[in-house]
Amino acid sequence: MPAQTPRLISVLLATYNWPEALQLCLNSLREQTDLDFEIIITDDGSGESTRALIEKEQLDFPVPIKHLWQEDIGFRKSLILNQGIAAAQGDYLVFLDGDCIVQNDFIAQHRRLAEPHCLVTGSRILTSEGLKNELVQTKLIKQPISDVLRSVWQWRLQNKINKLLPLLLKLPNHPWRYYKKFEWRRIKGCNMACWTSDARAMGGFDESLTGWGHEDADFVFRLQDAGVIRKSGAFATEVFHLWHKMQDRATAEKNAAIVRAKILAKKQV
Repeated sequence: MPAQTPRLISVLLATYNWPEALQLCLNSLREQTDLDFEIIITDDGSGESTRALIEKEQLDFPVPIKHLWQEDIGFRKSLILNQGIAAAQGDYLVFLDGDCIVQNDFIAQHRRLAEPHCLVTGSRILTSEGLKNELVQTKLIKQPISDVLRSVWQWRLQNKINKLLPLLLKLPNHPWRYYKKFEWRRIKGCNMACWTSDARAMGGFDESLTGWGHEDADFVFRLQDAGVIRKSGAFATEVFHLWHKMQDRATAEKNAAIVRAKILAKKQV
């Protein structure tokens, strides 16, 4: 495929009532080697402490930060993400969750993997509950994330993270990155990317998918169904996903059934 570099990247940063994690996420975005991006915080109804944090960060952040907020009347991530897509000034979207810490080449790696009519599904590294607690404390002393991440070897030896190799080995573009068909596996809404025009052309996220679960798989399926090619962002764009208690998954099966019905309908055409 011909090379095409995004002009400006819009990071759609989803958050809900965890300002300590959001602070860490913003700290890591502050230290990016590539600063040609904007941040749009898509806030599904957080309280005043999150708003105060964002207003403080907006004062001296090296890139623009916008804050989109909607009333907290249940899990409506699809709706607020669509508002983010509509507000984006960038021609390329990177979706990130506010409970993730990124490496300082996160934006650069996503830019490197961007290709016309492709989407990228990245991966994550899970942290233990203990490491999450340690990292949350770093925000109090303002220790740079780049310094904190020098401890990854010890973290792996102490079982505080579930994998290490993707942090040490960054792989280039290669045919193995391309998916030939839709697969549920390895779709993480906390780390994926696509062109803004492609997201808008197929209508963004399905807002009928309320409650936790599978809005990201539905988004990827519909992009692929529209002719967008999926690429793996593994060994390039890994994020640290901070430990938290499991979400209420009561709606997950309902949402999964909606997505499966769409897939089945396409197969029968």
